Amino acid sequence: MKKVAKFGGSSLASAQQFKKVGSIIEADPARRFVVPSAPGKRYGSDTKVTDLLYACYDRAAEGKDFTELFDKIKERYYEIINGLGIALSLEEEFTNIRDQFEAQAGRDYAASRGEYLNGIVMAAFLGFDFIDAAEVICFDENGEFDAEKTDRMLKARLEGVEHAVIPGFYGSKTDGSIKTFSRGGSDVTGSIVAKAIMADEYENWTDVSGFLVADPRIIKDSKVIETITYRELRELSYMGATVLHEEAIFPVRKEGIPIHILNTNAPEEPGTLIVESTCRVPKYTITGIAGKKGFASISIDKDMMNSEIGFGRKVLQVFEENQIAFEHMPSGIDTMTVFVHQDEFEQKEQKIISGIHRAVHPDYMELESDLALIAVVGRGMRATRGTAGRIFSALAHARINVKMIDQGSSELNVIIGVKNDDFEEAIKAIYDIFVTTQI
Repeated sequence: MKKVAKFGGSSLASAQQFKKVGSIIEADPARRFVVPSAPGKRYGSDTKVTDLLYACYDRAAEGKDFTELFDKIKERYYEIINGLGIALSLEEEFTNIRDQFEAQAGRDYAASRGEYLNGIVMAAFLGFDFIDAAEVICFDENGEFDAEKTDRMLKARLEGVEHAVIPGFYGSKTDGSIKTFSRGGSDVTGSIVAKAIMADEYENWTDVSGFLVADPRIIKDSKVIETITYRELRELSYMGATVLHEEAIFPVRKEGIPIHILNTNAPEEPGTLIVESTCRVPKYTITGIAGKKGFASISIDKDMMNSEIGFGRKVLQVFEENQIAFEHMPSGIDTMTVFVHQDEFEQKEQKIISGIHRAVHPDYMELESDLALIAVVGRGMRATRGTAGRIFSALAHARINVKMIDQGSSELNVIIGVKNDDFEEAIKAIYDIFVTTQI
């Protein structure tokens, strides 16, 4: 068995957390490849090392003295090193980083040093080989991730390596300059490494005990999802559920490698298993609920719209020409409604309205703002009659007016539109009927 274990910033924020990680790795010999993030917050008001690095570099780029911030970063690492009782000096690394800051090597370089230094500490603590991600995670000259070259480089570098630490979040471009993934990108690195070594499982260790059915800020003590498919996760991630970086799915999905979300602070808990497909019967009809606020709708009415060839294309072309992406587009015989992000739409509102008038000559148009979209996702909905009816019933009982409902042909998800003010209550009502009471 081979496993890749990625540990998030909260899992590596202090020497105490490092020791927990060490115990987790020692408990399973299959955990041979480790991907660390930079140290996160030790307590609520603390600052993540990545944020300290950004702030420090920005001062350097402005030509200001950054010694105080730089010393804070050094203190964080030496606090961990001393707490672990390992003989390790990072002075040479810090000297080089300071020189690169003064030479203005770039914000990507600055941010990546959090993972780089933590990787060195982790390798020394575990007695594993350290492999700089800049040597094996490849981006092209335009900063686009090069999956094929990376896979080739990683396979060659890891061949014959029994245990290794590969820092997350960054790689290098063809000119050798450092390039980072978007925030949370250590998840992506772990997935890439898992694909390259054909791991049996990719473990993603964080500070929660798996993927929750609903946002815990809205639903107190929300249940944990035991098993979720990649498709379900994509739907929920797109709607704002944020346990895992959404791009981390793709490398392992191609190889059928499961992702296991686990809690560093409660390693005995089962967590959430993310798989390509499963015959496991879900505990509830739905797998999860997620949503976002801040949408606007543009409703277009025109008699005989359904017989006018190219009507939908012409409307969407207006949005495309104004660089506005649409989220959903429910339609009827003589009506169609386009949902867009309100903040983007407001800037070009009148231009788009006039563009639609010129393109399709509608009989009537109506705009509505301050809307929220909620996704109810679950493979169990396919085998359960009346799911949409139960959603309507729950929302009606909670006195919430539904602005839109849209169900895909896959029957994997139902999208509901409500007013922003009803967002939290709508999620509570749906959670209650499918999870709490299971009527």
